[in-house]
Amino acid sequence: MSSEKIVRFDREGVVGVVTLNRPESMNAINLEMRRVLADTIEAAEADAEVRAIVIRGAGDRAFCAGADVKEFKAADSLNAEREGRQPPRWNDLIAASRKPTIAAIQGICLGGGLEMALACDLRIASREAIFGLPEVRLALIPGAGGTQRLPRVVGLGHAMRLILTGDRIDADEALRIGLVSEIVPWEELTRRGVQLAQRIVEGGPIAIAYAKEAVRRGIEMPISDGLRLEADLATLLTNTADRLEGAAAFRERRKPVYRGE
Repeated sequence: MSSEKIVRFDREGVVGVVTLNRPESMNAINLEMRRVLADTIEAAEADAEVRAIVIRGAGDRAFCAGADVKEFKAADSLNAEREGRQPPRWNDLIAASRKPTIAAIQGICLGGGLEMALACDLRIASREAIFGLPEVRLALIPGAGGTQRLPRVVGLGHAMRLILTGDRIDADEALRIGLVSEIVPWEELTRRGVQLAQRIVEGGPIAIAYAKEAVRRGIEMPISDGLRLEADLATLLTNTADRLEGAAAFRERRKPVYRGE
């Protein structure tokens, strides 16, 4: 896709790289980006050649500064606004993807940008990354998943502090509280995200999808129900061709060839 696209999509082998491409606006999410980003994630999910997705921001200043405040306006009717408000489709698509998703975060990652990163399975960051949910300082609340996903990632205490104060934290603190799993130099960030994705997809595609399902659905269940889900999904894998191939490759001391079957 051309560099003029508001969201770019490129391929690195089996890894799809999605780039938020408004660097002059710190990759802020405007109405057009919402639509195009959702379409891009859907296309990547449907593409059998893409086995993992890395999301990044263009330029060196920001992953995403959140919603474009220039598009904020008063609602004509609060009741109509509430009834018509839809969940953030792009984030729900990211979270529901059967393929591993990784946010490669540089610079500013605030508000809706952090909420997008929270929808991903993994987050890695450059040393310069800054994180925060500043909505309360604008008399709002995080409305694209932040109040729900952040506590599930970092725990209730850390989430409450960040949401209620609107404070920003640096990459070191983000690593300490578990918001990101790794800090890498900025110039290596995208390459590391792709490498991590490539490492993940060495596993069986069905097993990866089921592992994601067990974790994401299980965290919302009582542990007894989560364990039942885990057992059911493990059982479904027993007779797959990939599971048999994995066992054969282990016995024969060779690299397995998985086909998602």
